[in-house]
Amino acid sequence: MSGTEQRPLVERVEMNQLPCWRVRTANAELLVAQQGAQILSYQRNGEQPLIWLSKQAEFKHGQGVRGGVPVCWPWFGDLRRNPQEVQAMYQGGSLVPAHGLVRALDWQLLGIDSQDHSVVLEFVFNSVEQAQTEWPHAAELKLRIRLDDQLHLELETRNLGDTPLAFSQALHSYFAVSDIRQVRVEGLRGCSYIDTLDNWLERQQSDILNFHGETDRIYLNTPAQLSIVDPAWQRRIRLNSSGSGSAVLWNPWTDKARRLSQFAEDAWQGMLCIEHANVLDDHVLLAPDAQHRLSVSLWSEALPA
Repeated sequence: MSGTEQRPLVERVEMNQLPCWRVRTANAELLVAQQGAQILSYQRNGEQPLIWLSKQAEFKHGQGVRGGVPVCWPWFGDLRRNPQEVQAMYQGGSLVPAHGLVRALDWQLLGIDSQDHSVVLEFVFNSVEQAQTEWPHAAELKLRIRLDDQLHLELETRNLGDTPLAFSQALHSYFAVSDIRQVRVEGLRGCSYIDTLDNWLERQQSDILNFHGETDRIYLNTPAQLSIVDPAWQRRIRLNSSGSGSAVLWNPWTDKARRLSQFAEDAWQGMLCIEHANVLDDHVLLAPDAQHRLSVSLWSEALPA
């Protein structure tokens, strides 16, 4: 390390009601909330943000924050749209929160490891120590966040019980884009997808994905590598995943944007969700004492001139 390089700086900050951790390296800045172990923002120095955070985001106890990378677990989306095995794990009433139970709960910070060129933060949620009456199962969920030249996320679930554990999950990543109407997603050609906006019909992606209206699709048997190509910002965001066979792509467009909380009417133009997931037939059935890891690495690179 040269004398001009700075060691990473990690500081605890308050965002309204939420304790957070701000990480600064020589090349980037990352903000993580202890609630939900949720990444709130990520930006490389001198560049546009990679992770999008709503300008109307509210940082309140017990309420999800719009943007960043919420952790959806032990189910994704509407529980009623999940496989029966996943639905059967829930033993609560009729008011079922979307996207699971953990995104609005405090996780425990296990530790921060700062090296010359990287920082690792590790958070844990234990359903035995933080018992959930509506989901009475024993599991440990860890999120390991590593920031170096890239951003790496690893979500590990361990079954602490003596019966199989069924769950779906997603890293609900909001990516910042210049204009959703100008970007494209590469890597999905030939993949089947469920169009949730058209009676959940299954279709096939025949070409590179462009955006012309509200989009809410569950892609199946997705490849490990996807990318967001953004010509106006002259960059490609590369996404490399493992432990995931499905991905959800979402943009609310104009009409739905008006109905969303913590979301400006025109905010749809500057964001795109690509959520690496284990959903539908890709959900996880975990044997006692077994573990499953879902990981995503992301970085940006300049487009050729």
